[in-house]
Amino acid sequence: MKIIINQNERGLLFKHGMYQKLLEPGVNKVRPLFGESFVRLPINKAIAVPHADMEVLMLDKAFAQHVIKIDVPDGHIAVRYEDGRIASTFTAGKYFYFNIYQNITYKLFDISTIEIADLTPEQINRLPKELYSKAVVGEGETGLLFLDGKFTKSLSAGAYYFWNTKTNAVVEKVDLRSQELEINGQEILTSDKVSLRVNFVCTYRITDAVKLISGVKNYKERLYTVTQLALREYIGKFRFDELLEQKDTIAAVVLENLKTHKDNFCVEFTGAGLKDIILPGEIRAIMNTVLIAEKNAQANVIARREEVASTRSLLNTAKLLDENATLYKLKELEYLEKICVHVGSISVGGGNLLSELQKIVTAPR
Repeated sequence: MKIIINQNERGLLFKHGMYQKLLEPGVNKVRPLFGESFVRLPINKAIAVPHADMEVLMLDKAFAQHVIKIDVPDGHIAVRYEDGRIASTFTAGKYFYFNIYQNITYKLFDISTIEIADLTPEQINRLPKELYSKAVVGEGETGLLFLDGKFTKSLSAGAYYFWNTKTNAVVEKVDLRSQELEINGQEILTSDKVSLRVNFVCTYRITDAVKLISGVKNYKERLYTVTQLALREYIGKFRFDELLEQKDTIAAVVLENLKTHKDNFCVEFTGAGLKDIILPGEIRAIMNTVLIAEKNAQANVIARREEVASTRSLLNTAKLLDENATLYKLKELEYLEKICVHVGSISVGGGNLLSELQKIVTAPR
């Protein structure tokens, strides 16, 4: 029986199940009556021969010179290259490929080191996604690498790649920049049992990320609680009226209290501010009533003071006019001028207007 092996194929000849030789492209003879059989193999795929030991096949020099063996030990991964380009990857095991029309090479990587260091990001991105994981640490952050829950090292800003193995690699990112912590709508009782709602903010910066993450669980919640308690402790000492008088000092006092916790939480508190004090509706109505009464009283005092000043000025003017006849006449002329300016015409019955005005001006006092 004649068979044709194509250029992109190779054949293996067996006799009674025993490997005989490699069949090259072209016309080949197979004699089934003599117990011969053959296997057709594509050259662009991994060699897989049913019921055949590949190590036995490799003893044939004609076969071995066309085949590359990829032997991947435990704890390693192999990357297969075709003409310098990544073609596939392999975990532990043995793999065989025809190395005929393409230059096939491979490289072993020790995955026990976890972090991928021998491949560029472009090459890594061509690998199957299930083989690796990626972590990105941003500017102003530090990354803490934990292997199976144990801290290993700190990572600066950048992208990091890790082999997916039985070792669990986790990168926890911590922001080292200045951050704000807001306490909004916090209800606090004063010493005279007035319920207030307070909005408070403070700024902080993490100084030791490793110690913080290793020693404090849910540090943001802990910082919130510490700030909340410091605020309650200070405001609860004062009566409502006393608190309003010194509201400008609340932020400074609470900030000093927070600074005493910097070593416990590995943070530096850099600022604090009281945003709002929100009064209950009843208290707000009472405060508005008191404010209106105070402003009315102040307005009445000002009105009385101005009235007294006006009366005193009028009295002084009257005394001057009484003591000085010329000043009196000037005052009359001033009022007469004002009358003439604002009056368009004047009708006088039974007399001459000019003579009457002259009498007024020249009349002796």
